[in-house]
Amino acid sequence: MADPHRSAHVDTFARDHLPPADQWPELRFDLPELRYPARLNCAAELLTGPPDDRPVFRTPSGGTWTYGELRARVDRIAHLLTGDLGVVPGNRVLLRGPTTPWLAACWLAVLKAGAVAVTVLAQQRPHELSTMCEIARVRHALCDVRAVDDLAKAEIPGLRITTYGGDAPDDLLRRTAPSAPYPAVETAADDVALIAFTSGTTGRPKGCMHFHRDVLAIADTFSRHVLRPRADDVFAGSPPLGFTFGLGGLVVFPMRAGASALLLEQAGPRQLLPAVAEHRVSVLFTAPTAYRAMLDELDGYDLTCLRRCVSAGENLPASTWRAWHERTGLRIINGIGATELLHIFVSAADGDIRPGTTGVPVPGWHARVQDESGEPVPDGQPGLLAVRGPVGCRYLADPRQREYVRGGWNITGDTYVREPDGYFRYVARADDMIISAGYNIAGPEVEEALLRHPDVVEAAVVGRPDASRGQVVVAYAVLKEGAERDAEALRAFLVSELAPYKCPREIFFRDALPRTATGKLQRFRLLGAGDTRGDRA
Repeated sequence: MADPHRSAHVDTFARDHLPPADQWPELRFDLPELRYPARLNCAAELLTGPPDDRPVFRTPSGGTWTYGELRARVDRIAHLLTGDLGVVPGNRVLLRGPTTPWLAACWLAVLKAGAVAVTVLAQQRPHELSTMCEIARVRHALCDVRAVDDLAKAEIPGLRITTYGGDAPDDLLRRTAPSAPYPAVETAADDVALIAFTSGTTGRPKGCMHFHRDVLAIADTFSRHVLRPRADDVFAGSPPLGFTFGLGGLVVFPMRAGASALLLEQAGPRQLLPAVAEHRVSVLFTAPTAYRAMLDELDGYDLTCLRRCVSAGENLPASTWRAWHERTGLRIINGIGATELLHIFVSAADGDIRPGTTGVPVPGWHARVQDESGEPVPDGQPGLLAVRGPVGCRYLADPRQREYVRGGWNITGDTYVREPDGYFRYVARADDMIISAGYNIAGPEVEEALLRHPDVVEAAVVGRPDASRGQVVVAYAVLKEGAERDAEALRAFLVSELAPYKCPREIFFRDALPRTATGKLQRFRLLGAGDTRGDRA
């Protein structure tokens, strides 16, 4: 009898480069819905179920793909991948382009064909693309014709690039392919389905390998038990599909629920509100900064269709939560996730939400706060957030695996406090704690105080080295258009909000703060740039 757990991969690179078993986190499958069969193809699972005429992907121009059309197009692409293009199970296939139904269809086709999807951001530059392809040994790429230039400039040895959406006769969408259904490759549930690269602010990117069962597990935990989508929901959001926050929120979660998603190529705060109103979006995924930026524009749009708002990527300040709730009546579902764990694992919804906290472990997940030695710390005391559940960190051939996984727990790099009632409250990234004259100062706490000032739109706080104090607190602020850049007035406001030792020694003003392509604040660039630009106190 054949081994039901055998890998379907012909190209075994991904499995061969998983971390050693003793470096894996402990995996937990506590919920009945997490006990998946040994053979599982997540793309086939996501495509199965909804009737052919139900909408699945919508576009800003008003176009709609049904589940039946998506199935046919995914099968056609899978036939081309394994026929003309010579892709075999286990090959890594790079996917690059704006957020469109075709990018989503390519992702599903790669997984249905048993290959490994490596979805990157359209904003990433040639040297970044080259590094990721080197790490993952990528030899095939499907790329939106509008995003192909930087990929070509990367000059990746042996990479075969196939464009889609263009006029060339060899364009993916112009090639001939069988019209017959494509039988999904019978992958093992623990075959690698995707490699997601961290969008870290420094250092060499880390490839996070996730299995077919992992893709379904994030839908069967956070989405099923916290988000609780309906088949008539319309999802939308700002994160791209190369960011696992977007992959879950715009493809996996709606499809697992038989719902639909509006896929926006441009999804900044200025595009989200009109899109929500026009297309009657009911579930919105975006970052705290976007929710805050949209507050001043709410009056112009009918948002009565919106019933779910999800925030992740960075900590959600209580002031932003309260302002959004006051203006819309909607309770933002805050959450913390990680590329290493694919999506959100601590959160809360509806009446369980407590502003200023992230929430509680999502059903199917476990979390605790521990010290550097791995011992749990008492409630109310800050320490490192440790998580385990059905998905765990598995870096692709990277020694940093030992840093992220310790004693069977995933150590996210965040400093948290567990309150006596079991709620988890974010303090700071572990490496963003500022120690000044013996005081521990959490930069995000100072940032939240700055954001309570009516003129402050964005804020960042860093610790600058200081010979006598070790570090001093330095703040950077982006103000509303037309607001006066008065650092003394802003400092006076902070004195009324914070203990004196937490108040910034200097305040600088910027037109914008440096962020990654996925919207994460790059504090190291503020330190690295020096304090010579912009206004200061």
